[in-house]
Amino acid sequence: MNLLIIAGVIGPTELLAILAVAILMFGGTKIPELMKGLGKGIKEFKNASKDDEEPKKDAEKLEK
Repeated sequence: MNLLIIAGVIGPTELLAILAVAILMFGGTKIPELMKGLGKGIKEFKNASKDDEEPKKDAEKLEK
C-alpha cells in the first residue's frame, strides 16, 4: 500500500477515535509509560543510525 493514500484517509476524527480506544485499552496511567518507552526506542534508533554513519565518514577521510 502507498503510505500517502493511508495518510490521506486518516483525519482528525479518526485520530480522536484511535486515541479514545487507546485510553480505554491501556488506561490513562499506562499511556505516559508507553510514550516514554517509544521515545527511548526512537532515541536508540537514531543513535544507532548515527553510529553506523561514523565509520563511513572515517573511511572516507582515510581514503583522501
